[in-house]
Amino acid sequence: MATLEKKEESRNALQSRRLVVGTVVSNKMQKTIVVNVDRRVRHAEYKKYIVRSRRFKAHDEKNDAKIGDRVVLVESRPLSRDKRWVLQSILRRAGQTAEANV
Repeated sequence: MATLEKKEESRNALQSRRLVVGTVVSNKMQKTIVVNVDRRVRHAEYKKYIVRSRRFKAHDEKNDAKIGDRVVLVESRPLSRDKRWVLQSILRRAGQTAEANV
């Protein structure tokens, strides 16, 4: 009975982790990427939508993500002073246009 409760608690802990979707802006560090996450906020007075952005450092174990990739991050325990996110998946790869023009 106690093991079932522990499994349910761990499953709930994984389900309660936050997910964010953003664009990779830097991959120059080892096993770390910097992801820019944009959100649209309505201005209180002018009622127009403004794009607010935030940058997160995330752990990328295999160094898979490249600049321009659209990625999903999942919240994790603190991995370093700034890293609290882990790369979960890559939604869309960046276009090959820059390399094709060379």
